[in-house]
Amino acid sequence: MTLTVAAAYQEKLQSGEIAPDAAQAQAVQALSRLEGELNALAEPGFSLPFLKRREPPRGVYRWGPVGRGKSMLMDLFFDSAPVQRKRRAHFHAFMAEVHGLVGQWRAGDGAARKARFGHQKGDDPIAPVASVIAGDARLLCFDEFHVTDIADAMILGRLFEALFAKGVVVVATSNRAPDALYPDGINRQLFLPFIAVLKEKLQVVRVAGPKDFRLDRLKGARVYFAPLDPRSEEGFDALWLSLLDGGEETGATVEILGRKITLPRAFGGHVRASFNSLCGANLGPQDYLAIAARFHTVFLENVPVLTPEKRNEAARFVTLIDALYEAKAKLAVLAAAEPETLYPRGDGAFEFERTVSRLQEMRSAEWLETVRD
Repeated sequence: MTLTVAAAYQEKLQSGEIAPDAAQAQAVQALSRLEGELNALAEPGFSLPFLKRREPPRGVYRWGPVGRGKSMLMDLFFDSAPVQRKRRAHFHAFMAEVHGLVGQWRAGDGAARKARFGHQKGDDPIAPVASVIAGDARLLCFDEFHVTDIADAMILGRLFEALFAKGVVVVATSNRAPDALYPDGINRQLFLPFIAVLKEKLQVVRVAGPKDFRLDRLKGARVYFAPLDPRSEEGFDALWLSLLDGGEETGATVEILGRKITLPRAFGGHVRASFNSLCGANLGPQDYLAIAARFHTVFLENVPVLTPEKRNEAARFVTLIDALYEAKAKLAVLAAAEPETLYPRGDGAFEFERTVSRLQEMRSAEWLETVRD
């Protein structure tokens, strides 16, 4: 028998897996309220005829700094939610799917539209796209609800109004409060009605306890692994998996001045990338600043010993470390050598001494104690 979200949370407390946290308890209370209301519905999939008699339950929007247990609580709620058609997705992956469906509607002829969407008339893709999504899931659970793309911002209001009208219930986690979504975005005033709808349809709960649970896994841990051998690789992989905590790498795209950097091994504020992909490519300071702003934890692997022939890669590496250092990001490195012997000679070797110092500081316990939300 599936445990309720409250019972599952209590079980973790009793086992010592987690410690009591007042902010988490408040979130559990909100999720329990929603779980109970879903359970009270006659049909777990809550069909449309039923919704004509009663409004669907109000969802939950949980926001707060990283590492406060938002994803853990989502795991517990999703497992216990008494809904047959439910779906959990990273928000950016979901929006990529939405844009794909919009493209299919616009490009499809009558037959293609009929086959995919069930009907074919009209120029507006939002209603048919919402119908497809609502047909697949009556409960949508989103991880990392965050809006930076103008294309997302301009369709979110109409899309979610259509989903809510079809009785879809939404649960979301975010690092930002609803009022702080799409900050300084182009035409943000057009986005504000969506924020109002979000606050109306979802109970907003801040999960901002004093403890960063994922950071605990870095504190005291080895974060610089050298040389490049099976033992170092195993330790580096194990640390990454501990931060994943059973979740999945969703990937991310960082946009800078109209260009896009695709980072396939990312989840939330964590990213894992190779030296070659970040320092072997033709990237510059603006790119590294954008990456440092987007991710609070960076895993950089396969850093080679930098010879004079790799002066350009060395220069990019220096710029990358500077950006991460200034942003107070957490850094884990898998390298061929210790920092002081990474760039023994060649153009820029003297300047590299600052990078050596920063790499040493960023592997220290004091650095890992610093908190960046």
